[in-house]
Amino acid sequence: MQKDAYTLILEAIDAGVYRPGDRLVESELAERLGVSRTPVREALQRLETQSMLARDGRSLIVASLDHNQLAELYVVRAELEGLAARLAARHASPEEVRVLHDMVAEDRAYLGDPLALARANKRFHRQIHLASHNRYLVAQLDLVHRSMALLATTSLAAEGRGETALAEHQAIIDAIGAGDSDGAQAALRAHISKAFETRLKLDAAGVARLRG
Repeated sequence: MQKDAYTLILEAIDAGVYRPGDRLVESELAERLGVSRTPVREALQRLETQSMLARDGRSLIVASLDHNQLAELYVVRAELEGLAARLAARHASPEEVRVLHDMVAEDRAYLGDPLALARANKRFHRQIHLASHNRYLVAQLDLVHRSMALLATTSLAAEGRGETALAEHQAIIDAIGAGDSDGAQAALRAHISKAFETRLKLDAAGVARLRG
């Protein structure tokens, strides 16, 4: 099935083709996507309504998250992701657990490549969402992860974070595989908390560099 303009623009933001602060021009997008300007205009309006885009004068730019928005996003993410892990511990099939194990093993090949590891990380978390077998929770987590695309950097860029994150992923899987719903929820919430802490440190270091 051919993807619509909304999906294509959203995927481009998620992939980092358009980053926070980048200006989106209707005519340029239409040419790039090979569609007319009308569906592009409608897609941009929809993305603005969803706070994925913001106004800069008369222009539309990819939105960015301030410190408070970032904190709020991580609070919601920790709660929903923790619930997904809890439900996965109850409902994941043996095949789904094996897939998660394989993902962690395969993702070690991406250590040293933060962008590739970030893509693999999204895939891993998405698999846990699906293993929860709760369509309403998956839909809400899709919204949360869409907002994560508005972060200009990945916490996996921090030195040593990739290796630690994969160890945290393994702990989550071990709890899910053991049917330990409390342990799975706690492990995933701790994982999100560590990611948030790492991002705050990265942001603080960036501000320090900017100020000299």
